[in-house]
Amino acid sequence: MKKIWIAFIGVVLLSFAALIWVGTEIYQTQPPLPKQVIISENLEVVYEITDIQNGQNVWESIGGMEIGSIWGHGSYVAPDWTAHWIHREAVFLLDYWALNQYGASYESLDIEQKGGLDARLVKEIRTNTYDPESGVITISSDRHKALQSNIAFYSNIFVNGHEEYAIPKGALTNPTKLEQLNAFLFWTSWAASTNRPNQNYSYTSNWPYEPLIENTITPDAQIWSGFSIILLLLFIGILVYYYLRNHEKGDAIEHPSTDPLTGMVFTRSQKAILKYFLVISLLIGLQVILGIITVHYTVEGQAFFGFELANYLPYSITRTWHTQLAIFWIAATWLSTGLFLAPMISGKEMKYQVFGINFLFIALLIIVLGSTFGEWLGVHQFFDLTTNFFFGHQGYEYMDLGRFWQLFLAVGLLLWMVLVGRHVLYGIRQNDKRKHLLIILLVSVIAIGLFFFSGLMYGENSTLPVINYWRWWLVHLWVEGFFEVFATVIIAFLFLRMKILSAKTAGKASIASATIFLAGGIIGTLHHLYFSGTPVQAIALGATFSALEVVPLTLMGFEIRENWNLLKANEWIKKYKWPIFFFMAVAFWNMLGAGVFGFLINPPIALYYTQGLNTTAVHAHTALFGVYGLLGMGFILMTLRFYSDRSWNSAVLKRAFWFLNIGLIAMVVLSLLPIGIIQTHTAITKGYSYAREADLLYSPTIQTLKWMRIVGDVIFSIGIVYFCWFTIKETIYCLRLRRQ
Repeated sequence: MKKIWIAFIGVVLLSFAALIWVGTEIYQTQPPLPKQVIISENLEVVYEITDIQNGQNVWESIGGMEIGSIWGHGSYVAPDWTAHWIHREAVFLLDYWALNQYGASYESLDIEQKGGLDARLVKEIRTNTYDPESGVITISSDRHKALQSNIAFYSNIFVNGHEEYAIPKGALTNPTKLEQLNAFLFWTSWAASTNRPNQNYSYTSNWPYEPLIENTITPDAQIWSGFSIILLLLFIGILVYYYLRNHEKGDAIEHPSTDPLTGMVFTRSQKAILKYFLVISLLIGLQVILGIITVHYTVEGQAFFGFELANYLPYSITRTWHTQLAIFWIAATWLSTGLFLAPMISGKEMKYQVFGINFLFIALLIIVLGSTFGEWLGVHQFFDLTTNFFFGHQGYEYMDLGRFWQLFLAVGLLLWMVLVGRHVLYGIRQNDKRKHLLIILLVSVIAIGLFFFSGLMYGENSTLPVINYWRWWLVHLWVEGFFEVFATVIIAFLFLRMKILSAKTAGKASIASATIFLAGGIIGTLHHLYFSGTPVQAIALGATFSALEVVPLTLMGFEIRENWNLLKANEWIKKYKWPIFFFMAVAFWNMLGAGVFGFLINPPIALYYTQGLNTTAVHAHTALFGVYGLLGMGFILMTLRFYSDRSWNSAVLKRAFWFLNIGLIAMVVLSLLPIGIIQTHTAITKGYSYAREADLLYSPTIQTLKWMRIVGDVIFSIGIVYFCWFTIKETIYCLRLRRQ
């Protein structure tokens, strides 16, 4: 065990050292915020630094990443504002110059005439005119005319609405805020199209692909993509060899003939957990309803089957709530499972445990209701910009809730860490065979409690590269990293208590799994930041180590087989059939959703063209729900199975299980994936902005594919109804059982 612990500690320390080093590089080499933007011919000031900073806050307040995207990060209905701005600016300049020089439109010119203007455009846009000493960006009067044209265009969208972008009329009407919003959009496009000092690529490594200004994929992105694929194949081979050689070497145990957990006495705190499942079921149902509304906005941008719903719940709000509620209910499920298992770990009830659980339950309700209402007020411009930052809509996907609600949630997580951690620590002090398993569990519990604070490391006026860096610490490391380690250890502990796994094997396997996963997962955080105003180191390390994240997922087929064999080992294990079935589904979606669909967009050469397209949505749905959602559901069922003393209606759970999985497959195969493939083809052949434009997304083929999603959505929703119905019914039964 000593060698495994040394490997684990070494991996974690070295990985965080690399991640933090890249973070320092991001701070030092990020696109500069100019003190002023001026016109070179007459020195007229176009923008001050406060215009850009306030413009970013305005963008956040109207929904931010939930209303289009910036640098590829965000939602899929409205354009990527950076790519859209660059393309419109380029087209304007080419037409303007063609008219002045030749008296004709650009498209009517011959090849030689176009070639001259093309070269002029590349020089105009890509030349870095930022002066580090004065902090000033200079633009030509011609570019200022293009800027004014874009300002008029985008201001009109937010004032008068745009149905195909799902932006309602009056989304933003304040002239000052409109001016500031356009200043921010200009800055993001300038950073994405202007060469870094002494380099031939932009601050975003030439993202987005825009052939008009020679924004094309860099050699670094291509080289590191190839290297990541080679590493992937190499380490898959090594891991499979290691697995086949060692997976049968665990301690042999004699499987009990009866359920070891029969007659287990429950504590008051365990019984207090049950009410969480009622709220979680309601959150699941509400999240699905909001998802239905959100996806319908992609075909009828302002209405829901004719009803003008956008006047009350615009797309930016429904999508915000849809993604945020997913995080809330999944996290609540995992955290409540930890609280339920805590007394099983220590063997005792600890002081104030029930009070802490009830306090967290009330806090959960307040945070869910308060943050969602605050986001609605923020998007509808009831708050000033600073108030919006603290109580409204922060504008960043998966962490949209205001800073006050983030702080409230952080305090709750610290309390959860104490409530669970003290039980685990007590178990460790017993110094029995479970010690190593409990130590890695304690590490994950502490990490969950503390790493949420990474989402608090930026301020109201922090720059976009800095915010994205810390945002992915939270989304990737907190959710996809340490929560996954926590889940692995929890499942190992459950199997240990059921005496179908030895303590030594459970501990060794959990530490080894955590080591392998975090070896790629920590530095792999950078694969989200390839083109986010970050240096080339993000591409090199992100591509290399994110490929390693996929490696352990290749063994999920073995895990499915072993769980299936487990069900056949003894008759009493069939009592836990459906929780184990959900764990098997998690293994399947981990392989397909996180592994195959994740690596589909992971290499820089792929993400360069696919970032922010429906290929991302494929990965998001199959990984977030397929892995984390189904795992949370499995935890609920396992907890209820422990507590309930009656036989279950297998037919209801069978329908829930198969409808959920078949519905998710249909959703992807019939709609999301083919749309993403068409968008990718368009991005590669024409340019990224075309792949996000309404002309493509509202074409007959794409519209048909969008409507095809109804098949998967209906099947999936039926599965949700069955699951929630069963959970609520069984939870109410258990609550009544408690009173008896």
